[in-house]
Amino acid sequence: MMKKTILLSCLLWPVLSWADECELVINSNDQMQFDQKELQVPASCDDVKLTLNHTGQLPVNVMGHNWVLSKAADFQAIAQAGMTAKDNNYVPVGDDRVIANTTVIGGGESTSITFSIEGLDAAADYTFFCSFPGHWAIMKGTFKII
Repeated sequence: MMKKTILLSCLLWPVLSWADECELVINSNDQMQFDQKELQVPASCDDVKLTLNHTGQLPVNVMGHNWVLSKAADFQAIAQAGMTAKDNNYVPVGDDRVIANTTVIGGGESTSITFSIEGLDAAADYTFFCSFPGHWAIMKGTFKII
C-alpha cells in the first residue's frame, strides 16, 4: 500500500508544482514596501492568481495598498491618473493600459485576483505597483513572463 501512495505522489508532483507557478503571493507593509521586487510566471500559465497581503496594522485610509499591473512605459501615467480615482481603488476608470489590479486593502487584510496573461508579450517590460497616492514611486517591481 505504501508503494502505491509514494508512486501516486510522485506522479502528481509535476502537476501540483506547475499549478503553483501560476499562483503568486506578495506582501505589503506599513513602511510602504512590497516584499518582492520581481514576480514571474511561466508563459504556459493561462491565468495567474495573485494574492496581496497587507502585513501592517494601519487602516486603509492611512496606509492602503493595492497591486496594479501595466506595461512599464505606462505605469507612471496610470499612477498619476489614479490619484483622483479614490472610488475606483486609485485606478483610472476604463483605462485599457491597466492589465490587472486588486482592490485597496488596509493592515491585516488580504485580497486576490485572477487575470489572464494571454496576449502578453514575454519580451515586453511590465511593472507592478501600488497606486495609492504617493506610494507608486517606491512600491513597484518588475513582472516577467518566462
